[in-house]
Amino acid sequence: MPLGLGRRKKASPLVENEEAEPIRAGLNVPGMDGLGGGGVGLGEGTTQEGLPPPPTSLRPRLIFHTQLAHGSPTGRIEGFSNVRELYTKIGEAFGIAPPEVMFCTLNTHKVDMDKLLGGQIGLEDFIFAHIKGQRKEVEVFKGEDALGLTITDNGAGYAFIKRIREGSVVHQIQVINVGDMIESINGHSLIGCRHYEVAKMLKELPKGKDFVLKMVEPLKAFDMISQRSGGARAGSGTQLGTGKGTLRLRSKGPATVEELPSAFEEKAIEKVDDLLESYMGIRDSELAATMVELGKDKKNPDEFAEALDETLGDFAFPDEFVFDVWGAIGDAKVGRL
Repeated sequence: MPLGLGRRKKASPLVENEEAEPIRAGLNVPGMDGLGGGGVGLGEGTTQEGLPPPPTSLRPRLIFHTQLAHGSPTGRIEGFSNVRELYTKIGEAFGIAPPEVMFCTLNTHKVDMDKLLGGQIGLEDFIFAHIKGQRKEVEVFKGEDALGLTITDNGAGYAFIKRIREGSVVHQIQVINVGDMIESINGHSLIGCRHYEVAKMLKELPKGKDFVLKMVEPLKAFDMISQRSGGARAGSGTQLGTGKGTLRLRSKGPATVEELPSAFEEKAIEKVDDLLESYMGIRDSELAATMVELGKDKKNPDEFAEALDETLGDFAFPDEFVFDVWGAIGDAKVGRL
């Protein structure tokens, strides 16, 4: 639905995004080569060119307990402001290279996408880091327009499967699982790509033809239950905070400690996240939270659209989607969700 004639979009969406390309952004870390394309929310660690990283003195001195999800002693990490720095701290604590970390879950060692660490961490959350396991290559026949996949990413260059729709094309292939990182499509590397770019590539694959996915699954434990019987107990010892706030990781600038979202914000974020999955094939609660934050004080959908273009222009959201998001935020305000 048209929102107005004054809306301007950024040119060349989905490409040339500094945050998408770790090497070009000065993050030349091992294992992050072979970027396959462009590549908000989710707390990426790049800063604008020429700007120094946030001073250490501005970073919250919060200590979080951490384990490797497949089994490890408990480590303690602190002093990070974004996802990349978090992975670096995890690497230092357990003696692994940061690119080995695929994603993190909160308060569970299982591959539970409802517990996925996004851009916020509760002050008493226990962090479980899932690292790279077995690599696999799968040939898929695209017999339908939709593959039944929902894609997310870790904010540090890896896109992975967050949901598989029951009865879909991919659901029939037992070797493809939730949590699998998509390393390449038909030989085209996806390291460094954002989730919406990977979802777009999958949608654009021609129907009626085979394509090849190279994936990496998270390393699994032999006895996941007995090794983690007390793993969810967080906030002990030197843990700071009351558990009523969250540490919000930001793509630019220092992390901040904030209050938990209000009931209105929680409802609106959930609905916007559902709309993201419906329109774009991605789920990203941090992106949804950013959109709700941008829209909650706007007076009309045109103001909201302009705010989205200014802050999230690389997504190039269609007008119909923006209007539906505006409606979801408005419904949440009056308690209709």
